[in-house]
Amino acid sequence: MNANRTPRAVGTVWGLLILNTLGSAGAETVIPLPRSLIQMVTMGALAAAFVLALAINPRVRIRPNAFVFLLTLLLVPSVVSSADLGAGVGALFRCARLTLFVSTLWLLSRWWDGSPTFVRHHIRMYCAVLGSVVAGAVVSPGAAMPELYGGRLVGALWPLTPPQIGQYAAVITGLAVLLALGRRTGRGSAAVVIVPALVVLMLTHTRTATLGLLVGLALAVGSLTLTSTAARRFFTWVVLCTAVAAVGFGSVLQAWFLRGQSQENFTSLTGRAKVWDALLAAPRTASEQLFGTGLGDKSFGGLPIDNSWLAVYHEQGLTGVALVTAVIVVLGGVALLRPPSLSRACAIFLIGYCAIASYTEAGLGDASPYLLHLAVAASLLTPPAATAPSSTAEVPRRRTPGSARTSEVI
Repeated sequence: MNANRTPRAVGTVWGLLILNTLGSAGAETVIPLPRSLIQMVTMGALAAAFVLALAINPRVRIRPNAFVFLLTLLLVPSVVSSADLGAGVGALFRCARLTLFVSTLWLLSRWWDGSPTFVRHHIRMYCAVLGSVVAGAVVSPGAAMPELYGGRLVGALWPLTPPQIGQYAAVITGLAVLLALGRRTGRGSAAVVIVPALVVLMLTHTRTATLGLLVGLALAVGSLTLTSTAARRFFTWVVLCTAVAAVGFGSVLQAWFLRGQSQENFTSLTGRAKVWDALLAAPRTASEQLFGTGLGDKSFGGLPIDNSWLAVYHEQGLTGVALVTAVIVVLGGVALLRPPSLSRACAIFLIGYCAIASYTEAGLGDASPYLLHLAVAASLLTPPAATAPSSTAEVPRRRTPGSARTSEVI
């Protein structure tokens, strides 16, 4: 096998990590799946990912990486706060899961070289997930858009909630747009991903994902405008279309955005603010303030926290908040210091999306899709290994004027 090429098994490992982070709680499926069975599948996927990653990297060659190093440090407050079993035995189980998750990322870091390889893996795997959602909607439209979720699209074959589905659709849409702008894929190939993903996103009525997509793309495309004519045209086109939509379809867009909620319910972020206020007002010992109460299910008083920063504060304390902040700041700082490029733009999109979503979604402090998004960003910001032909980094190849990169598919 050519050492310069990424083994195909790396894509399999990435798919297993994504399967692990799909979760086990969500909508009712067409065929009832016991939660214990789902947990067995997701945890088995993580164990298989680690074993396969170790098999293709038996000498444990890793790349120095600040992102994974900070995640490794995050294990300290997680274990310290979970060791007294105040959050139950499940807290130690979640610590073991996070340890295995981070270890697998270390093993994969060998193939992080600034190329869009992991972007393609990310898009393909989440396309497969969204494919299952669409299949569920075809098999049982009623189960896929239940009244329990206000008619929003859910996973009818695998228990996925509207926010999860919206997140996956928004992320692959943004990445596919950027690959097309960077001429790393054809417009037809990109459209096959973008159009269905946008339809799915609209059917989920997920405001956070939609806002994250728009802000993340604005930041990413803006970083390309000085060096890319295509990016400048796209930016101008989007601004014009947004202005026309705001004038001509303002009432329709407002109705979609409000989702039939009252003004009070909307301003309290669908009740989230009440949970946040109660969490912040709860008494805590000095140890709990510093290290948290232990890894849990990201809930407080039986209600979801739905905020990454407060969830980290509750479970991993101020130490965890400082480390997660460092993750975002380091990745963002490195991205800003890099010269304009497609890899930098994709990384900025993912960092921006996660930063926006962190306000109403939890996940930055534990094994989750958000950490996988940031891992892809870290892979894009890692420079190629500066070694001889045996290096695992891809060697840039000179292209003739007629050899466009648009022949590559996502």
